[in-house]
Amino acid sequence: MLKISLNIFIPDDEIELSAIRAQGAGGQNVNKVSSAIHLRFDIKKSSLPDFYKQRLLNLNDQRITKNGVIVIKAQQFRTQEKNREDALKRLRELIKSVAIVQKKRKPTKASKVSQKKRIDKKVLRGKTKTLRGKVSEE
Repeated sequence: MLKISLNIFIPDDEIELSAIRAQGAGGQNVNKVSSAIHLRFDIKKSSLPDFYKQRLLNLNDQRITKNGVIVIKAQQFRTQEKNREDALKRLRELIKSVAIVQKKRKPTKASKVSQKKRIDKKVLRGKTKTLRGKVSEE
């Protein structure tokens, strides 16, 4: 069971984990041991609430295929167990990120006083800089 929040869980049978060989450098061991983990999670067939499913499917993320399957490849660590934990952690974080609803931004306008202050500071700064210029002998 993968715990997402207090009342949302994902059963283990909905998450497909398979061990594969890791890419990249690693010496002799990399050709023999399947230490990387390939995680697949079908959003449409899952027991997640519809709110999560809809938000995940609308998410523009390269880890989500057109068919609605989340694919995560974890190969950061040398051991299969740590890579499995890493893949499940990344899945949990992806699902949690969808649950957060962004506040709608209210466009605001600067007050007249703050605009005047800003312009006055700019004028004062400009005067200071002109005083640094060359002195004419007239």
